[in-house]
Amino acid sequence: MHGAAAEVGADSSSRSFGAADIALVVGLLALVIPTLIVIGKSTWSSEQGAHGPIILATGLWLLVHKWPEVRHLVRPPSTSAVVITLLLTVPLYFLTRVIQIVELEGYAMYLLALAAFYSIVGWKVLKALAFPLVYLFFAFPPPETLIYTLTLPIKVAITQGSIGLLQLFGFPIGGTGVMIQIGQYQLLVAAACSGLNSIVSLSALTLFYIYIMHQNEPRKQFILLLFVLPVAIAANFLRVLILILLTYWAGEAAAQSFLHDMAGITMFVLALMLIFAVDLALTKLFGVGRPPRMADEAS
Repeated sequence: MHGAAAEVGADSSSRSFGAADIALVVGLLALVIPTLIVIGKSTWSSEQGAHGPIILATGLWLLVHKWPEVRHLVRPPSTSAVVITLLLTVPLYFLTRVIQIVELEGYAMYLLALAAFYSIVGWKVLKALAFPLVYLFFAFPPPETLIYTLTLPIKVAITQGSIGLLQLFGFPIGGTGVMIQIGQYQLLVAAACSGLNSIVSLSALTLFYIYIMHQNEPRKQFILLLFVLPVAIAANFLRVLILILLTYWAGEAAAQSFLHDMAGITMFVLALMLIFAVDLALTKLFGVGRPPRMADEAS
């Protein structure tokens, strides 16, 4: 009897997905693909959301990679739970489409996708895939109003720090707030240069790196996350310095050309390299994250 029960449980946990599941997935794709196209054109194509496609691709890879480990947990919820979940998420999604705020539409689309996934596989699978699902949330940039509010102190600090440093080297520079006057040129430190965009994307990719490399090392994870904010601000500080000097030596047109985007990409790569360097230094200097010695080696 016990063997038969185990066999039935195995069959139910590895069941094939039926016509209703396929219909739900098709309906979901019909809704989310237009939203993904809008997000791709409006935010992922800009510097603010350029990290979105990277996070989407790596997040989906994580889901596919982890699926064989969690598929035995598939337990579809009751019909009433599915109906309630969809009644809460579908109207919210259509409301955001009517409002036409692309960031909110992206979040609502993501909630709808989660609801559909839950309807097919159940709560235990969602819990087991918590990290990939939370990680995918970073693919959608926050609303511009939130970015402006949160980046203002960072913008002011980066601006004043840049002015103070270049004044020490005798550059004709001054400014107030987020405005910089150097020589005959006037610059505005925008949100893209203030650090929040890099903080969001760098945090997400650092989480991905930690999950892949240090899943069972909570102390190492915590320390690396502490470095995300200072590394992102330091990288963007260097970026602002580079753009100021480009403007001063080559003119405003040169600084606002492809060199502007190139500086952003370079600083983001530098920030990732700094995170990797911190990881290596923690292991080399303090042994944080170093695997324990085997018993025979200790003896």
